[in-house]
Amino acid sequence: MNKTIGILGCGWLGLPLAKSLIANNYPIKGTTTSEAKLKRLAELGIEASQIVLAEKGITGPIEGFLENIETLIINVPPKLRGTTKENYVAKMEHLVQKIEGSAVQHIIFVSSTAVYGEVDGIVTEQTLPAPATESGIQLLASENIFKNHSSFKTTIIRFGGLLSEDRHPVTMLVKKEGLKNGEMPVNLIHRDDCIRIIERVIDENWGAVIINGVYPEHPTKKEFYTDAALQRGLNVPDYEYDKTKKGKIISADYLLNVKNFKFLTSIKK
Repeated sequence: MNKTIGILGCGWLGLPLAKSLIANNYPIKGTTTSEAKLKRLAELGIEASQIVLAEKGITGPIEGFLENIETLIINVPPKLRGTTKENYVAKMEHLVQKIEGSAVQHIIFVSSTAVYGEVDGIVTEQTLPAPATESGIQLLASENIFKNHSSFKTTIIRFGGLLSEDRHPVTMLVKKEGLKNGEMPVNLIHRDDCIRIIERVIDENWGAVIINGVYPEHPTKKEFYTDAALQRGLNVPDYEYDKTKKGKIISADYLLNVKNFKFLTSIKK
C-alpha cells in the first residue's frame, strides 16, 4: 500500500495535486487555512486539517497532521505583496521544528525561479542563485532551512511562472501600461506538468536534488502575451523594448537530461 503523503496548502496547485495522487491510490492528508473548505476536502477523500502558519507560530493541529506522513509537500508561497507582508522564513522555521519530531522522511519544497534573480543567459540548477526580490530572498533562505537539515531529505522544485486554463498572467498584464522588457524570454510552466513532476519525484524517490520546473520553450514576452491576449479576445499588452538586456532562459536541465522527463502540456494551451 502506498504511504501517506501530506500536502501543506491545498490551494490552486495543491488541491488538483491531491486529487491526482488520490487517483493513484495514495492516502492524502491536506491542510487549508479556511474552516469552510474542510468539508470540501473531506468529500474529495482528503484527511483535512485547518492549519495556519504565521510568524509567531502555528495555529491548528500540526502534530496530528504530521503523524504517519512519510512525504510532506510544502506548497505555501510567501505573501509579500501589498501591505500585509510577512516574514516567510520565520514561518518555515516554526514548521521545521514541528517536522523534526515527526515521522516525515522526505520534504518536497515548492519554490520559485525567483531565487535566480536578474541574471542574463542560460540558467541551470548549477547556477548560483542571486535573488533580487524580497520573495526570492526569503524563498532561498527557506530552501536552505530544509536542504541543510539532517533529519530528512529535501527535494527543492523551483517552478517558473505558473499558469493553467483558469489562471493566466495575461489577464492581469493587459490592465497595465508601460510594460518593459518585451524582448526577454518567458519562463513558464503549466500546472498539469507541475503535478506530473511532483508525482515523478514521489513515485521514483528522487531524494535530495534541486529541480528547475520550466517548460522548454521560451518565446519573448511580447510574442507570448500578444498571442495569449488575441486568443482570449483581450487587448494586446503594450511592451517597451530594451535591447541592452537579454534576460534569462531557465533550463530544466535535471528533468530533461538526467530524468528524461517529457513535458506534455504546452504553455500556449
